[in-house]
Amino acid sequence: MASINITLPDGSVRELPAGANVFDLAASIGAGLAKAALAGKINGELVDLSAPLSDGAQVAIITEKSPEALEIIRHSASHLMAQAVKELFPQAKVTIGPAIETGFYYDFDVERPFTPEDLERIEAKMAEFAAADLKLERRVLASGDAIRMFEEMGEPYKTELINDLGVETVSVYSQGGFADLCRGPHVPSTSRIKAFKLLSIAGAYWRGDEKNRMLQRIYGTAFVDKKELEAYLNRLEEAKRRDHRKLGRELDLFSFSDEVGAGFAIWHPKGAMLRTVLEDFERKEHLKRGYDIVVGPQILKTELWQRSGHYENYRENMYFTEVDEQGFGIKPMNCLAHMMIYKSQLRSYRDLPLRFFELGTVHRHERAGVLHGLLRVRCFTQDDAHILCTPEQLDAEIKGVLSFVSDVMAIFGFDYEMELSTRPEKSIGDDAAWDLATNALLSALKDTGRPYEINEGDGAFYGPKIDIKLRDCLDRRWQCATIQCDFTLPERFDLHYIGPDGEKKRPVMVHRVILGSIERFIGVLIEHFAGSFPLWLSPVQAIVLTVTDNQIPFAQEVEAHLRGAGVRVQSDFRNEKLSFKIREAQLQKVPYMLVIGDKEVEQGTVTPRYRDGKNLHPMTPADFVDFIALECRNFK
Repeated sequence: MASINITLPDGSVRELPAGANVFDLAASIGAGLAKAALAGKINGELVDLSAPLSDGAQVAIITEKSPEALEIIRHSASHLMAQAVKELFPQAKVTIGPAIETGFYYDFDVERPFTPEDLERIEAKMAEFAAADLKLERRVLASGDAIRMFEEMGEPYKTELINDLGVETVSVYSQGGFADLCRGPHVPSTSRIKAFKLLSIAGAYWRGDEKNRMLQRIYGTAFVDKKELEAYLNRLEEAKRRDHRKLGRELDLFSFSDEVGAGFAIWHPKGAMLRTVLEDFERKEHLKRGYDIVVGPQILKTELWQRSGHYENYRENMYFTEVDEQGFGIKPMNCLAHMMIYKSQLRSYRDLPLRFFELGTVHRHERAGVLHGLLRVRCFTQDDAHILCTPEQLDAEIKGVLSFVSDVMAIFGFDYEMELSTRPEKSIGDDAAWDLATNALLSALKDTGRPYEINEGDGAFYGPKIDIKLRDCLDRRWQCATIQCDFTLPERFDLHYIGPDGEKKRPVMVHRVILGSIERFIGVLIEHFAGSFPLWLSPVQAIVLTVTDNQIPFAQEVEAHLRGAGVRVQSDFRNEKLSFKIREAQLQKVPYMLVIGDKEVEQGTVTPRYRDGKNLHPMTPADFVDFIALECRNFK
């Protein structure tokens, strides 16, 4: 009987009969592994346990302990949910249902919106199907046969997807009486989906296009076991408590209005102060590192956007207007004005590097379905900088930015992860420039000594980039800093400098942000600190509270002294109980409450009380100013 040789991850070789599949390999190793197996990996590609093996293949068995397991379980859970929906709502049309970072979702075309009660019924039906231990079977069909099958099932979205794929064959997965178009892989049976929860309902347009039909999206999550699921649900409850949209209203920081338009934040006094503190911090840190502050216009001629490539590659995300019968584009990025500053005079190699920094407000047309509080808006401010340097200076400049990021993240108390995003399909520039830029970023990443990942095909259209994602207190990842290396735009705008040999040379441009969108970063800060900002960031650092009306004259003097010394201070002189005023200040997350009673008036002091209830010893207003100034200098 013919046999095949299979190489395992440890380098050992196992002989199996020809025609064996991944499950057979697991069983040949041991009954325990066969029982634990969820899927396999053949030559680096994830496959089902039923996938056939070929001679010389390198194969790994995926179990619940494998890093790939969670995505497979979640993807299978989305199919389980779709099966339950079709059982309970036979008229529902299924569309797509991928695994995502936090779980899974599936979009349905239904006659009426789902309700919370519907979710309970769907989840119960999922549990029923999971307990039934239904086998998931993969079939490969000719596209025409698959289209006819889904037409007979009354699933127009599936037929549309197959037609758009334009391939000869597609794979279909079946479980019980349910079938779905899918690449896979999936778990071998529904009993392997042990811990899941349906979370929420949302509207979603088919293919994300607002011109298409509105669908009903059900979000859920799944984990390897119930313990992990319970821990996640607890984090989810904590995230709801920390939701920046909720806290933004409660703390009177910002608002959104339908009258103004979706995706445009309105900053209230306290929110605007928080922004101002953050932006002042940014200016100071950039000036320390040799950046020049610049300001560009909000709109630039359409011709400039055409020359840069934005018009061709980014037009759908831009807003355009006409002035004096001439086309203008509202800037979605700040780079063009910075290049015009560079071009405004002849540059020498001795002038480089030039580092132009702008807190620039940009507008991007984000789809309504992806807008989310401050975290995804249509108008936002970026801490945008562009470094123009010689090719020889590029490595040092990238390392300088990475060091800058490290310093800033340490101040805010964030750990972070890094990834290199490489050339996307839609891009400009030649291969040599892309290779040079990618290698420069890769070299700088390696020199940090920190781990990083490669994100293939996710770079900007004009260059590769390093994306830096901070981790908050709930272990969520948020995009913040980006470093993009660009050889293309300097060429398109004919930027040059005079080299040591007197000849014209082409500079390299580095696009970079540290915090990224100020709006998004504030949203992250609100949720990370649950609104209880560190003293140096707090829009209101102290509030003066009187016990009775008798203390108001002295309290007013204290408030004026603190304000004159630069303390962000408010007062509450209402004729209310002190305990009531303290409670209100705590709800507003004010770091220090300065209580003034008759004793304080007599001694010319204040008694600071921290928001957690801890009392400090009485001190003079001047001493309190020195006290919080020290805390702020240490970014406390």
